Amino acid sequence: MSQFIRVQSVEPLDAPCVRVVFTNGEQREIDLTPYIATGPIFELVRTDRAFFQSVAVDGGTLTWPNGADIDPDVLYYSGTPPWAQAVSQAESL
Repeated sequence: MSQFIRVQSVEPLDAPCVRVVFTNGEQREIDLTPYIATGPIFELVRTDRAFFQSVAVDGGTLTWPNGADIDPDVLYYSGTPPWAQAVSQAESL
């Protein structure tokens, strides 16, 4: 049985980058720009350095105090954020 890979710990670096340790032991420095580029929920994450630095791990997911979060599968597999998929699909119609 395979286990889901989740975020074990996070260390904020210079915004918009973080150092993430995943539950499989892999460590990466990740630029969060593609994940926080749009949307009102990420406004403070993008614009307030202190708020960006308040990133934490909750249930294996990156989170901020205002409820913003980033799915660990998207981070680990370098996927397209769900909001970007929706925009891309709408543009192709």
